[in-house]
Amino acid sequence: MVWLGLSVALLLALCPAVAAQPSPVRLLEVRGVINPFAAQYVERSLGQAGARLYVVLLDTPGGSEASMRRVVQAILNSPVPVAVYVAPAGARAASAGMFVVQAGHVAAMAPGSHIGAAHPVGATGEDIGGALGSKVTSDAAALARSLAELRGRNAAWAEQAVLASTSLTAQEAVAQRVVDLEARDLADLLAQLDGRRVTTTAGQVVLDLTGAPQERVPMTALERLLQALIDPNIAYLLMTIGMLAIIVELFHPGLVLPGTVGAISLVLAFIAFENLPLNWGGVVLIVLALVFFVLDIKVSGIVLSLGGAVAFVLGSLILFSPFRPPSPHMPALRVSPWLIGTMTVTTAALFLWVLQAGLRAQRLPVPVGVHTLVGAKGVVVSALEPLGVVQVQGEQWTAEGEGGPIRAGEPVEVARVEGNTLIVRSL
Repeated sequence: MVWLGLSVALLLALCPAVAAQPSPVRLLEVRGVINPFAAQYVERSLGQAGARLYVVLLDTPGGSEASMRRVVQAILNSPVPVAVYVAPAGARAASAGMFVVQAGHVAAMAPGSHIGAAHPVGATGEDIGGALGSKVTSDAAALARSLAELRGRNAAWAEQAVLASTSLTAQEAVAQRVVDLEARDLADLLAQLDGRRVTTTAGQVVLDLTGAPQERVPMTALERLLQALIDPNIAYLLMTIGMLAIIVELFHPGLVLPGTVGAISLVLAFIAFENLPLNWGGVVLIVLALVFFVLDIKVSGIVLSLGGAVAFVLGSLILFSPFRPPSPHMPALRVSPWLIGTMTVTTAALFLWVLQAGLRAQRLPVPVGVHTLVGAKGVVVSALEPLGVVQVQGEQWTAEGEGGPIRAGEPVEVARVEGNTLIVRSL
């Protein structure tokens, strides 16, 4: 009973200590294009219980509309306050990022950052014209105005950020009530937020951040990998490497490694293409270029290789320029010209090297026939008087001694070939 009493007393002593553990301020980082994997990361992080405040550190050129709306809805429906902080200095909340900032219960910016330029554009930065452009722009303007009104911010500017693609610096954004405050760093942000009253889906909340620990919520390894894949340069590189590796496997069956690398690269490239504004015409041109290179190996010319290089460059340039506009909030995407040039030269050089190797092989003498036995050594099977039989390279041949008869069992060397008869000399 004494031990039971001591155990109960110990548990009662520990319970207040456990209960006194302060809930943390959780930090999320959204860097780069807002895509499905970034949206999944935000949704998963905001769904974790036990935080007193979420801070979304934002630096983005924009992203897909569907992903942006997922992030916005996750913030709007969070019972825990969410502060969206455009940081560090030099960061931006452009296009889709502007909507994420407006959705935050608190919107803050670091000195040197900027916000805006949310007018809907196509994947390469072009305006979306016609009825579709008007519809998309009106819808985006209504969303921006609605979010700003909900948070008590400058709804007129939010609308103009969409209609006229206006942008503001951090100081201008605070002065025009586009965001709530400017903070030098995270510590300054938390100090300014301490004691602030915000309204969430759970009601009004007064932020008590005194002594609150900070807890970073990173992306999972899989989310980081998929996030990295959705880069036009990486997707393009994976597709090109995959196609070249498959061609190598087809020409050299059984190597296994090229086929394995090619298959994995193509699968990863297609995963990236699902989340990028792809122009399948560009893919067809790149495939056609590789076909031209392969055919040029067969016909031993140069014209098809030149045509392949032209098709490869054209396909690379339009790979992410779809005929119909994709998400209106996606930033301009294109493959780096340096990467296009490097891959074009590398691919052409590879096939030209194979072509030259094939031409050199065609000019070599055919290593088959009886004349290849000249210089080979053998042994006399039956005496050469003057004709007999010798065994050379595992086969028996009719032979004649060059200087006269040669006895059976003596070693000989083939001096020359006359018809199908070997002329041999004694060693």
